[in-house]
Amino acid sequence: MFDIDLWREIFQSINKNRTRSLLSGFTVAFAILLFVILFGIANGLKNTFAEAFVDDATNSIFVYTGFTTKAHKGLQAGRKIQLKNEDQDFILDEYGNKVQYITSRIYKNVSASFKNEQNNYQLRAVNPDHQFLEKTNVVTGRYINQSDIINKTKVVVIGRLVDEDLFLKTTPLGKYINLNGIQYKVVGIFEDDGGDNEERMIYMPLTTAQQIYGNNDYVDQINLTYNPELDFDQALGFSRSLTEKLKDRFSVSPIDQRAIRVRNLANESQQVNQMTGALGVIIVIIGFGTLIAGVVGISNIMIFIVKERTKEIGVRKALGASPKSIVSLILIESIIITTIAGYIGLLLGVGVLELVTPVLKEYFIKDPGVSTTLVISATITLIIAGTIAGYLPAKKASQIKPIVALRDD
Repeated sequence: MFDIDLWREIFQSINKNRTRSLLSGFTVAFAILLFVILFGIANGLKNTFAEAFVDDATNSIFVYTGFTTKAHKGLQAGRKIQLKNEDQDFILDEYGNKVQYITSRIYKNVSASFKNEQNNYQLRAVNPDHQFLEKTNVVTGRYINQSDIINKTKVVVIGRLVDEDLFLKTTPLGKYINLNGIQYKVVGIFEDDGGDNEERMIYMPLTTAQQIYGNNDYVDQINLTYNPELDFDQALGFSRSLTEKLKDRFSVSPIDQRAIRVRNLANESQQVNQMTGALGVIIVIIGFGTLIAGVVGISNIMIFIVKERTKEIGVRKALGASPKSIVSLILIESIIITTIAGYIGLLLGVGVLELVTPVLKEYFIKDPGVSTTLVISATITLIIAGTIAGYLPAKKASQIKPIVALRDD
């Protein structure tokens, strides 16, 4: 294996028969290239679906309200349904053991400034449980706590990008930020996997916003997470029951679809899981299909190469070469070509994915890519397949008599 004369002879053979070497190498490189591209795009689609709930708990339920579209119990259509603090208490009273976390929300657009820096942001007034529903990661300071809710303190927690926008040369923690002309103390900075939009949010205690922006107990939305021990059917049953009781509480027709809407991520999560599962199957089919095509291609080429070299084998045997050395020569040459071609195919595939990533993002394909380990495994599979495919005819050819091999047409 480490005979320098053997290796010199192998590389001389590759150089002398460039067309044959390029033909066998192209088959392997193209198979790996196709494998990387198709596998990468499929993984990109999988990433897109997986990202759907990256910044929300997958067991979340959202309660929205609007205007009634049906007359009910003597009440006319067109009524605005307004949620209040007491409605959150009602949900806890009715479903206490099924609720994991719960918070109300108020949305406001605010103009924020610190010294000479100013920008516009969305403000969310929330309860402490909101941190766990939104998967908010506080990196400095703290989040809204129950003391803030009780005392209606003028404090805020700002996103990472708000910090970068306004606090250029100082740390925001402990400083006061101006929101629509009112000063609030910054008590925390957070990050969010939801991306830039989520990290340009400002959080405030719910009761503080209610006092300052309306002097009432109104809320725009109620979010909660159900007990993770509930299975899929129980989770859907919970949201259906919640919808019915809220409609009854606000005298809304059972067939009114707009006045009260309850969105359960359990259903959407299952759909995403089904899609990612289907994509997983597609990825496996793509992988096996590409590899099978590569295996067939390299096998045919190996058989052709051995057949083409029958006279050469006869000459080698006439000069005293052993069958083992002949088989080793052919197989090592094949392994070298396959390895180099596989690496080239890997580089080309990764390069193509890098080039088309910006275009694929426009079609909601996020971060297409494939692990190097997987591609190396695919290349090794092709090497083994080529070795096996070439061994049998090489072994057979090495055993024929020199005179027969030299007469071979």
